Amino acid sequence: MTDVVPIPLDLFDRLKNAGLDVDAILRRAQLPRSRFSVPKPQGTTSEFFALWHAVEAENADPRLGLRIGVEVLPDENNVVSLAAMHSPTLGEGLRKLARYKRLVCPEKISIEIGDGEARLRFEWLLAEDAPPSLLTDIIFAGITNLAQRGTETSIKPRRLEFMRRAANEDMLQRHFGCELRFDAPHDLMVFDEAVLALPMVNRNAQLLAVLLPGLEKAVGQDDEARTLADDVRATLNEAICGDRPAIAKVAKSLGMSPRTMQRRLGELGTTYQEVLERRSGRNPAISIA
Repeated sequence: MTDVVPIPLDLFDRLKNAGLDVDAILRRAQLPRSRFSVPKPQGTTSEFFALWHAVEAENADPRLGLRIGVEVLPDENNVVSLAAMHSPTLGEGLRKLARYKRLVCPEKISIEIGDGEARLRFEWLLAEDAPPSLLTDIIFAGITNLAQRGTETSIKPRRLEFMRRAANEDMLQRHFGCELRFDAPHDLMVFDEAVLALPMVNRNAQLLAVLLPGLEKAVGQDDEARTLADDVRATLNEAICGDRPAIAKVAKSLGMSPRTMQRRLGELGTTYQEVLERRSGRNPAISIA
């Protein structure tokens, strides 16, 4: 899994229009301006998080993340968003978003259906820390906007769960109009299961027929490039926050013995302990990509 996160070309214009000092943000994030003078600027997960943490530090408007989320998604230049918007139903659109999101950046979206709920869980697979609050607001607002624009309804989530501590509850309640939970194990959006059947108004089967073969090919190539270290790291990220699963538990979940897993990790130049420490941020110098 490659640690590459695209930086939207118009991001700095949006920040500038919000009254923020872009140069001050980049200095705080320790990112040179020259990094963003190329046609398709990119950064690592750590750099991407540092950028948004810097925006949070320079920004006095807690609504900024919600505004950006509404403005940015759906993005007509993002083929993954296009595939979601032109699906037959909202459920199909969200499933396509979950399946193809990893092609855009190392963020995983999981969808679990049960008890009348559709639960969307968001994880940054290569992150050493929880995502910036501003970034989570952008993602939640963007998904809600995609659902509303795609179905042309006023659909709202049933519940939002945040990893962060409680803050700006009134603002979030006004925007999303749903139950809020904080200090959660994961960032989670919950919709009523019934809304998955809502039709996407602008669905386009012909466009999907053009987009999906390329997306599926890219997913296949991504699967081939995935290493055991990626699988171990994903398994650790799926554990409850603060948990340090024993090697036997992780190996069992991957269908192998601890000895076999250690041997195969050794062939990749790493160990289970190094993967665990990398996830915990205790040994950032070790690379397991």
